[in-house]
Amino acid sequence: MKRDFLAVEPDCLVRDGCDGYASKMAKQIDRATPIPDTYVFDGALSRRGYRINKFCFSLTSEATRAAFKADEDAYMTGCGLTEAEKRLVRTRDFLGLIRAGANIYMLLKLGAVTGNGLYHIGAQQRGETLDQFLATRNVKGAV
Repeated sequence: MKRDFLAVEPDCLVRDGCDGYASKMAKQIDRATPIPDTYVFDGALSRRGYRINKFCFSLTSEATRAAFKADEDAYMTGCGLTEAEKRLVRTRDFLGLIRAGANIYMLLKLGAVTGNGLYHIGAQQRGETLDQFLATRNVKGAV
């Protein structure tokens, strides 16, 4: 028997039982009270970042990664990025790219090509050095 899991709500969503889960979720999606320093990747942000995300996704093949490394500006122009978007990529401004609509999963593709892993991106987004950021992790020495 096929079950539509989306039609069944967990008890904690219905009765707000799981330590206030439903009310916490409601606050997160209430646009009138945004969570400070967060950027919700929604439809509007997705549309705004379409070119950036398409560009990042294109870096999945070895040939396109080589083309990007050989001439970043030409490759970005070929992907249709605006000058502002190119500047964000050139400066490796990952927080700026997030604000411009980049999806974190797509940014990881750019990060892999440019030598900026998830922790490098996280540190930059928090305004910290990599060492400062790593000091806040539960698993020490992870990179």
